[in-house]
Amino acid sequence: MSVARVRHHSDPGLQPERTSLAWGRTMFALVTVSLLFLRWLPVYGWLPAVLIVLTLLTAVGVYFSQRRRYLQGGEGIARGQVRPDAGAVLVTGGAVGVLGLLGIMIIVASPLG
Repeated sequence: MSVARVRHHSDPGLQPERTSLAWGRTMFALVTVSLLFLRWLPVYGWLPAVLIVLTLLTAVGVYFSQRRRYLQGGEGIARGQVRPDAGAVLVTGGAVGVLGLLGIMIIVASPLG
């Protein structure tokens, strides 16, 4: 069954809504962190701009994959076979790890660090 023709599940409070809210919080946290990186610009030069762009791109990726995950969750409940989106979790976790390492590298490599 394609994602576009999803059968709706009977309980609107089930997993797809909770998962969608969790991904929304993740997206909001990424945008917040990108705003925090703005404070680094006067101190560390142009390098935090790279972190800002990467963080915002990760947040945009979460935003645009949100509907697909929601529809797949609803379809999985209707079929009785919900499968987690491990790829999205791994990619997002990897992106956050890389952003953290880059942030540490900027601090350590700077003359202030």
